[in-house]
Amino acid sequence: MAMRRAWKGGASLNAASAARLDLPAPPANRIALPPEFGRRALIFVDTEEEFDWNGPRHRDASVEAIVALPAMHARLHAAGFVPTYLVTHPIATDRRAAEMLGGWRADGACAVGAQLHPWVTPPLIEPLTTPNSFAGMLPRTLEAEKLAVLTHAITEGVGERPTIYRAGRYGVGPATAAILAEQGYRLDVSVRPGFDYSAQGGPDFLRHDVASFRAGPEGAITALPLSSGFTGALRMVGPRLFERAGRRSPLRALLARTGLLARVALTPEDYPLRDAERLVRRLLRDGARVLSFSFHSPSLVPGNTPYVRDARDLERFHAWWEEMFAILAREGVAPASAAEFMAAAGLKSSIDP
Repeated sequence: MAMRRAWKGGASLNAASAARLDLPAPPANRIALPPEFGRRALIFVDTEEEFDWNGPRHRDASVEAIVALPAMHARLHAAGFVPTYLVTHPIATDRRAAEMLGGWRADGACAVGAQLHPWVTPPLIEPLTTPNSFAGMLPRTLEAEKLAVLTHAITEGVGERPTIYRAGRYGVGPATAAILAEQGYRLDVSVRPGFDYSAQGGPDFLRHDVASFRAGPEGAITALPLSSGFTGALRMVGPRLFERAGRRSPLRALLARTGLLARVALTPEDYPLRDAERLVRRLLRDGARVLSFSFHSPSLVPGNTPYVRDARDLERFHAWWEEMFAILAREGVAPASAAEFMAAAGLKSSIDP
């Protein structure tokens, strides 16, 4: 296997050997992108089956909403984006979906990565509990086996072995980085700064930030966190305040209404455009070079997610993107593909020979 380039900053690869995705990265593991990369934006689509977001997990899987993806793909393509579709097992094993994604990939119009939803990915042997919906919290051997099954399904269905990964529900765990490295993955996009899923049995990202970092054995995995975090005058103490306030405290709502502190993610799902614009400007002002946007494919058909319940919500969803593209253009942020980011980070976009 080809030797990977050490990242800038003088740190050795051994410094990342113990780095985990579910813990904040040591400063030495952060990645400095080359100046010529500029300021760029990437779009990742959680391309998945429909399910009841407010109910318990179940094994049944419908993928009917995938019929709405071509129209959205055309919108993204027209704006200059090469999206990355993060595919679950039901999507990868649906011939219609796999052939469509495989065709776009072959044309260079998208990248296809893996998204592990353990409750619908064989072997289906674990109890259907909320903690078990976070793949990284499963026993190591089971997490690895499910990822291997998903990887094979995507390779067979789409025509290329994936090297980009997102854990469903952002559910990375202590062993995830090592498992990804063992199975040939290079880029993880699971980390969601400012969010804490520990009350449900998942990871706590409250103290993560948006900086890219190396993780796993010998720094084999590059992590590109989602662009999320805090805005407002109190943003520097945002994690501490959110932690002390508790999950359902009225203090959080009060802070957001007054503009003192708000938690925002770069997605049209649940986050108004003006809040997202504030986060974009705050991140750029703080020196961020990469903005990572996301949405869930079932939101493209009303009634599948809490974010798009009817036709009017869908109109707002599409308008959010059109206005965001204009904001990015004004801020000098250009589209980038996952392959371009991986090259700038010193990665190959496919498995080393």
